[in-house]
Amino acid sequence: MFAMSSHPSVIETDLEILRHDCAHLLAQAVKELYPAAQVAIGPTIEHGFYYDFAFPQPLTADELPVIEQRMREIVGRREPIRRDEWSRAQAEAFFTEAGERFKQELLAAIPEGETISVYRQGEFTDLCRGPHGEDTGQIGQAFKLLKLAGAYWRGDHRQPMLQRIYGTAWPTQTELDSHLKQLEEAELRDHRRLGKEMDLFHFQEQAPGSVFWHAKGWRLFQRLIGYLRERQTAAGYQEINTPDVMDIGLWQDSGHWDKFGEHMFTTQTPDERVFVLKPMNCPGGVQVFKQGLRSYRQLPLRLAEFGKVHRYEPSGALHGLMRVRSFTQDDAHIFCSEQQITQESLTICELILSIYRDFGFHDIRIKFSDRPPQRVGIDAVWDQAEQALIQAMQTSGLPYTHNPGEGAFYGPKLEFVLRDAVGRDWQCGTLQVDLNLPGRLGAYYIDADGNKQTPVMLHRALFGSLERFTGILLEHYAGWLPFWLAPLQVVVAPISAPTEAYALEVAGQLNAAGLHVESDLRNEKIGYKIREHSVTKVPLLIVVGQREMQDGQVTLRWLHGGQKQTLPLAQALVELTQQNQYPSNLSGKQPGRLENP
Repeated sequence: MFAMSSHPSVIETDLEILRHDCAHLLAQAVKELYPAAQVAIGPTIEHGFYYDFAFPQPLTADELPVIEQRMREIVGRREPIRRDEWSRAQAEAFFTEAGERFKQELLAAIPEGETISVYRQGEFTDLCRGPHGEDTGQIGQAFKLLKLAGAYWRGDHRQPMLQRIYGTAWPTQTELDSHLKQLEEAELRDHRRLGKEMDLFHFQEQAPGSVFWHAKGWRLFQRLIGYLRERQTAAGYQEINTPDVMDIGLWQDSGHWDKFGEHMFTTQTPDERVFVLKPMNCPGGVQVFKQGLRSYRQLPLRLAEFGKVHRYEPSGALHGLMRVRSFTQDDAHIFCSEQQITQESLTICELILSIYRDFGFHDIRIKFSDRPPQRVGIDAVWDQAEQALIQAMQTSGLPYTHNPGEGAFYGPKLEFVLRDAVGRDWQCGTLQVDLNLPGRLGAYYIDADGNKQTPVMLHRALFGSLERFTGILLEHYAGWLPFWLAPLQVVVAPISAPTEAYALEVAGQLNAAGLHVESDLRNEKIGYKIREHSVTKVPLLIVVGQREMQDGQVTLRWLHGGQKQTLPLAQALVELTQQNQYPSNLSGKQPGRLENP
């Protein structure tokens, strides 16, 4: 739990201190119940905390209530929490005698001359920077242990596999109950379960962290790309594509190798050249800009790319579509002059927010992140880039918060955070001002006076990762995607065998109109088909019987909400085709009688 960062830590909030206290409380309870267990690290995380342990015998989920009960008992003891500063020799002797291997490693990583502090409560002592509360009684009872998971020590698969216990903690029982209810709702919306039920995708061990898209899932994925492509074309972007494999020298020149080398996939060819499977798209975008002589008259030049990138993530960190090793970024790189930064940034912000509204996200937060401790470029350049982005935000009038030290290593950025239907926040879009990378890679344009100038490079992502955004959408809508986005939009079901031919005719006309339609001719009752297709989240079931066939009509039954209506087939075709358009084409459209509930 001793932070490895050498830069000053930020002041922890009361809630962070409470959760930090809970992590120590958990470790104390485990050591009392399982004295042979070794403790590793136990940080706070969003909404809670965790602690990693090495147990002689694997812990089971059935034992979590026992540990939680001991935690409550320790709270009742109101044991004082004391902070001591030790010499390195004193700390080494203590943790060596205690047999705490992981604490010894953490201690060895603390730089010479840095204060070594421990926190003590009862018989439990932990190596920790703090801060903490005054006693265990202040923690209260509004906490809950949630689950067990595996985690490699320090995220390294070559290190021992530990057991991680997750928990959550809140100031009041009401807040805890609200969060637990949110977790229950999120479990019902888990995109991994929905992906299986809707036959969208799967994962398997032969390609960890990479998606096997099924036909319906790929259709959804391509629909997202088609929507973005249309929006970007209308906004003046040109679409490019760059190689997946490029020489390591490019990544060394860009600075990515020094910063992210351990997360890159590399290969060496028989001629002993080393290549990198690209982890990001920006160096490739610069190479496209560099082809030919560029004039100031061409700026801003907006280059967009749906680039597949590959990044090594520890196996324990992989999580469905949300955390993968191979994913598609909806990148764009805008090359502009310094005078154009503010206007381009405003335009990008408007585009991003408009797109989120099209997908039903209206609660959006913007964070401004400035220079991180590890970065490229001189401070004067960073001052200029940060000021340009701040000016754009002030001009826009959009509210934003400051996220100190969290910028990209080459420039400050804006992060766009969406709040979903369950109340969870997802960081998706980004806008980064880069005054470093173009110069490092030798990009320039000719200004009005005939002089070479280094362009500013704006890095822009709308969804970020398309795979991750797909997962977010599935959970936001609980699988009931908007009609235009649903991978299977309509199932046509005849009531009886004599109407099968009419059902196929209806399906054929809908398919010809560009809708994704299937026919269900099985000898099953309509009620059974409704239940089955509801599980797979098909928005619309069209039922046809003798009356519909005779009158040239169809009966529409929206499966999410239960609305039902009968109308002429020709009218249904017109209105469903209208609903199948991208939402950006439907601005000002009034909800019609066929509106998907």
